[in-house]
Parts: sequence; C-alpha cells; structure tokens
Amino acid sequence: MTASDPVADLLAFIDASPTPWHAVAETVRRLEAVGYRALDERDAWSLAAGDRVYVIRGGSTVIAFEIGTEPPSEAGFRIIGAHTDSPNLRVKPRGEAGGHGVRQIAVEPYGGVLLYTWLDRDLSIAGRVVVRREGGLEPVLIRIDRPLCRVASLAIHLDRAVNEDGLRLNKQTHMAPHLALESAGDATIVSVVAEAAGVAPSAIYGHDLCLYDVVPCARGGAQSELVFAPRLDNLASCHAGLSALSSADGDVRSTRVVALYDHEEVGSQSKQGADSPFLADVLDRVARAVDPRADASQRAMTRSFLISADMAHAVHPNHADRHEPTHMPRLGAGPVIKTNVNQRYATDGESSARFLAWCEAAEVIPQHFVTRSDLGCGSTIGPISAGRLGVATVDVGNPMLSMHSCREMAGAADVAPMIAVMRAFYEERGA
Repeated sequence: MTASDPVADLLAFIDASPTPWHAVAETVRRLEAVGYRALDERDAWSLAAGDRVYVIRGGSTVIAFEIGTEPPSEAGFRIIGAHTDSPNLRVKPRGEAGGHGVRQIAVEPYGGVLLYTWLDRDLSIAGRVVVRREGGLEPVLIRIDRPLCRVASLAIHLDRAVNEDGLRLNKQTHMAPHLALESAGDATIVSVVAEAAGVAPSAIYGHDLCLYDVVPCARGGAQSELVFAPRLDNLASCHAGLSALSSADGDVRSTRVVALYDHEEVGSQSKQGADSPFLADVLDRVARAVDPRADASQRAMTRSFLISADMAHAVHPNHADRHEPTHMPRLGAGPVIKTNVNQRYATDGESSARFLAWCEAAEVIPQHFVTRSDLGCGSTIGPISAGRLGVATVDVGNPMLSMHSCREMAGAADVAPMIAVMRAFYEERGA
C-alpha cells in the first residue's frame, strides 16, 4: 500500500539513503516487505506469472520486476528507470591529507557538484568498505551518524572582494574537510572508518566512501509546502517508482519493472550503469524464462515502454531569464514532461502523449520543460536506455530548485501526483 503520508515517506527514504549502496539496501528492505525475493545473476532463473523478484549489481544498482499474467513477448514490459547516485564528495583511496596542525580528508568531487554548497556544513561519512575476514573479502555498509568533518570557508577578512568578484574554489586545494587536530591523538580517516566497520584498520582492503550532510530532511515553507533535503536528485524519482511498483493494484498483462541505476551523474558508463547491458540482459532473461522462443525478447521490446524519471528544473524566481519563456515549470504544480529535440531527453510526440494519457487517468495535470535554445541541456538515462533497448521512452521528473547542491528543494504537493501517474502506468490494462 502507498504510505498514508507520501512526503514523510520520501523524507524517510532519503534519510535512510546517504549513498547509492544505502539507497539500494533501503529499496530492498521495502521490496521484501511486500513480497519480493532476491535473484542472483549467476543462477539459472525459473519464473512464472505473479513472481516478484529483484536482482542487484555492484551493490548500488537494483532491478525489480513483477511478472505479468501474459509473457512479455505478448504484453511487453512497463519500465520505470531512475538513478541512485547524486553529486557529492568522495574519499580518495588514500584519504589522508592535511597540514598546519590539522588532519584532513582527501576528497574528489563526484559528478557536477555545486562546490560552494558543501562549505560550512556538518558532514559525515557513509558508504561501503571491503574488509578481510577469515572467509575472504566482504563488503560492509557503514554510516557514521554524527558530525565528523567540515569544509571550512575562508574568512571575508582574508578575501575582501569575494562578494563582488565571486567565489572560486579549486577542487584539489580548497575542498579537503577538517577531520581532527593533530594534537587530538592518532585519529585518521582509516581508523575512524575501521571503527565504524567494527574491524581493525589493517582489515580494510578497499572502500567507496561519500561525504554527506548529517542534517535530516525537513518540510519547510510558511505552510510546510516545501521539501528541504539532500539528494532529491534523484532519490525522489527512485522513491516514486518504488512506491508505484509496491502499491500497484491487481494482475496486469504486462510485466512491471523498476530499474534504479548508479553512475548516472558521471555518464552511466560502468558495469551497473544505464549504459551497461544490465537491464537488457535482465529483460532478455525474463522474456525467455516465460517464453522460450528465440525471438521472445525482441518481440517484448516492441510492446514495451520506459518512463525515465529524473528531477526537472523549476523556474527560479531570481533567475527566470534562464528559462524558456513558455516552458517554466513551477514547484507544486505537478510532474514535468522534459523534451529536447537533440535527444538529450528521449521524449517525442508519441511518448509525451502517452504520458499525458496516464496523467489524465490519475487526474493529474502535467507541466512541460524545454531548455532555452541558447543554453546547453543536461541528459538522463532516457536516451541511453532507449538506444540500448529500442523501446519507446518519455523523460519526466518533478520540479525542483538547488539541483546538485548539498541540500536541495522541491514542492511537497508534487510527491503524490508523480506516484499516482506511475501507478496508472503500471495498472493500465492494455499491451
């Protein structure tokens, strides 16, 4: 069932997901609560109508699906795709840095980070460490739930022109957080992480660690109409797809799928990114498991549809001139259909019309976004997945501000409508 308060449920989902690995772990927890079971890519799969299953790759990408009443070769797949990663600061393999009496953390920006938004915030560390145990190497999730480090800004007395000339940050020299004073003992990033993992420092053989803001998500605004949270881009879309999949009613002909990818923010080219064969391979295996004919997968793709869900740019009232005048999505005004004729988004007239029909079924009025013709356009997993699968695709997302900031903002009224439209997509009876 859908949560009685979808906004509170979204905030709980984000708070539980400081990293892509935690986002997948929370997704799995929610899937298993409604009857999904794990599959292993290394095993042979035996599937039947009504099965609810999921498969994980790399710990940070998950694909879940519910087998329809008819084979995908006859009824197709209904797919919602989103991504689990967000721009942030990542700890380098050798994370020690510092000087002048201070121990710092060597970090590298991940994705298109708004660097200045990471200054003067209470930060901590979460992610995955690979530890050596008697049985071999084992990945372990860690999360340090207290303020641990901070990227300090420079006092205005030492840079008097900063407000007039602008702040320029060097990724290498200006972004290392303070971890400890050298006088405080032998605390290092390795010892802190080892303690969190419950092992000796020598047992850590590798890590994927992210900095995150420890301040919880919150509702804001004069009437609590706003959402203040990190990682809205794109955990809000992951939450919407997952909520729709978990709450969709009844048996339908089509097989319902949600694919939550890592590495979208850095181009999707990884073994578990949208530009990998992961989803295509999974869909092929599902199609052949219930229809052994050689062309089962190809026939399924012609009957399939993908909703690529990634957050959209709301009009910023202080910078309205950065928007196409006739395509200015507003916070709290509903889902956004995103179009770019140069295929940075995969939407075309037909896929947009089909999404509009699902909006009508859910009694939701969508908005539209097109970037200004004289500005560049970001992209999503939509064009990548459409090209790999050959399926009709629409790019959509809820409107937001402060995209790629350490903390972002969206409209509370937009959470439930997107879930409702995605549920209408899953519940539609046609092929």
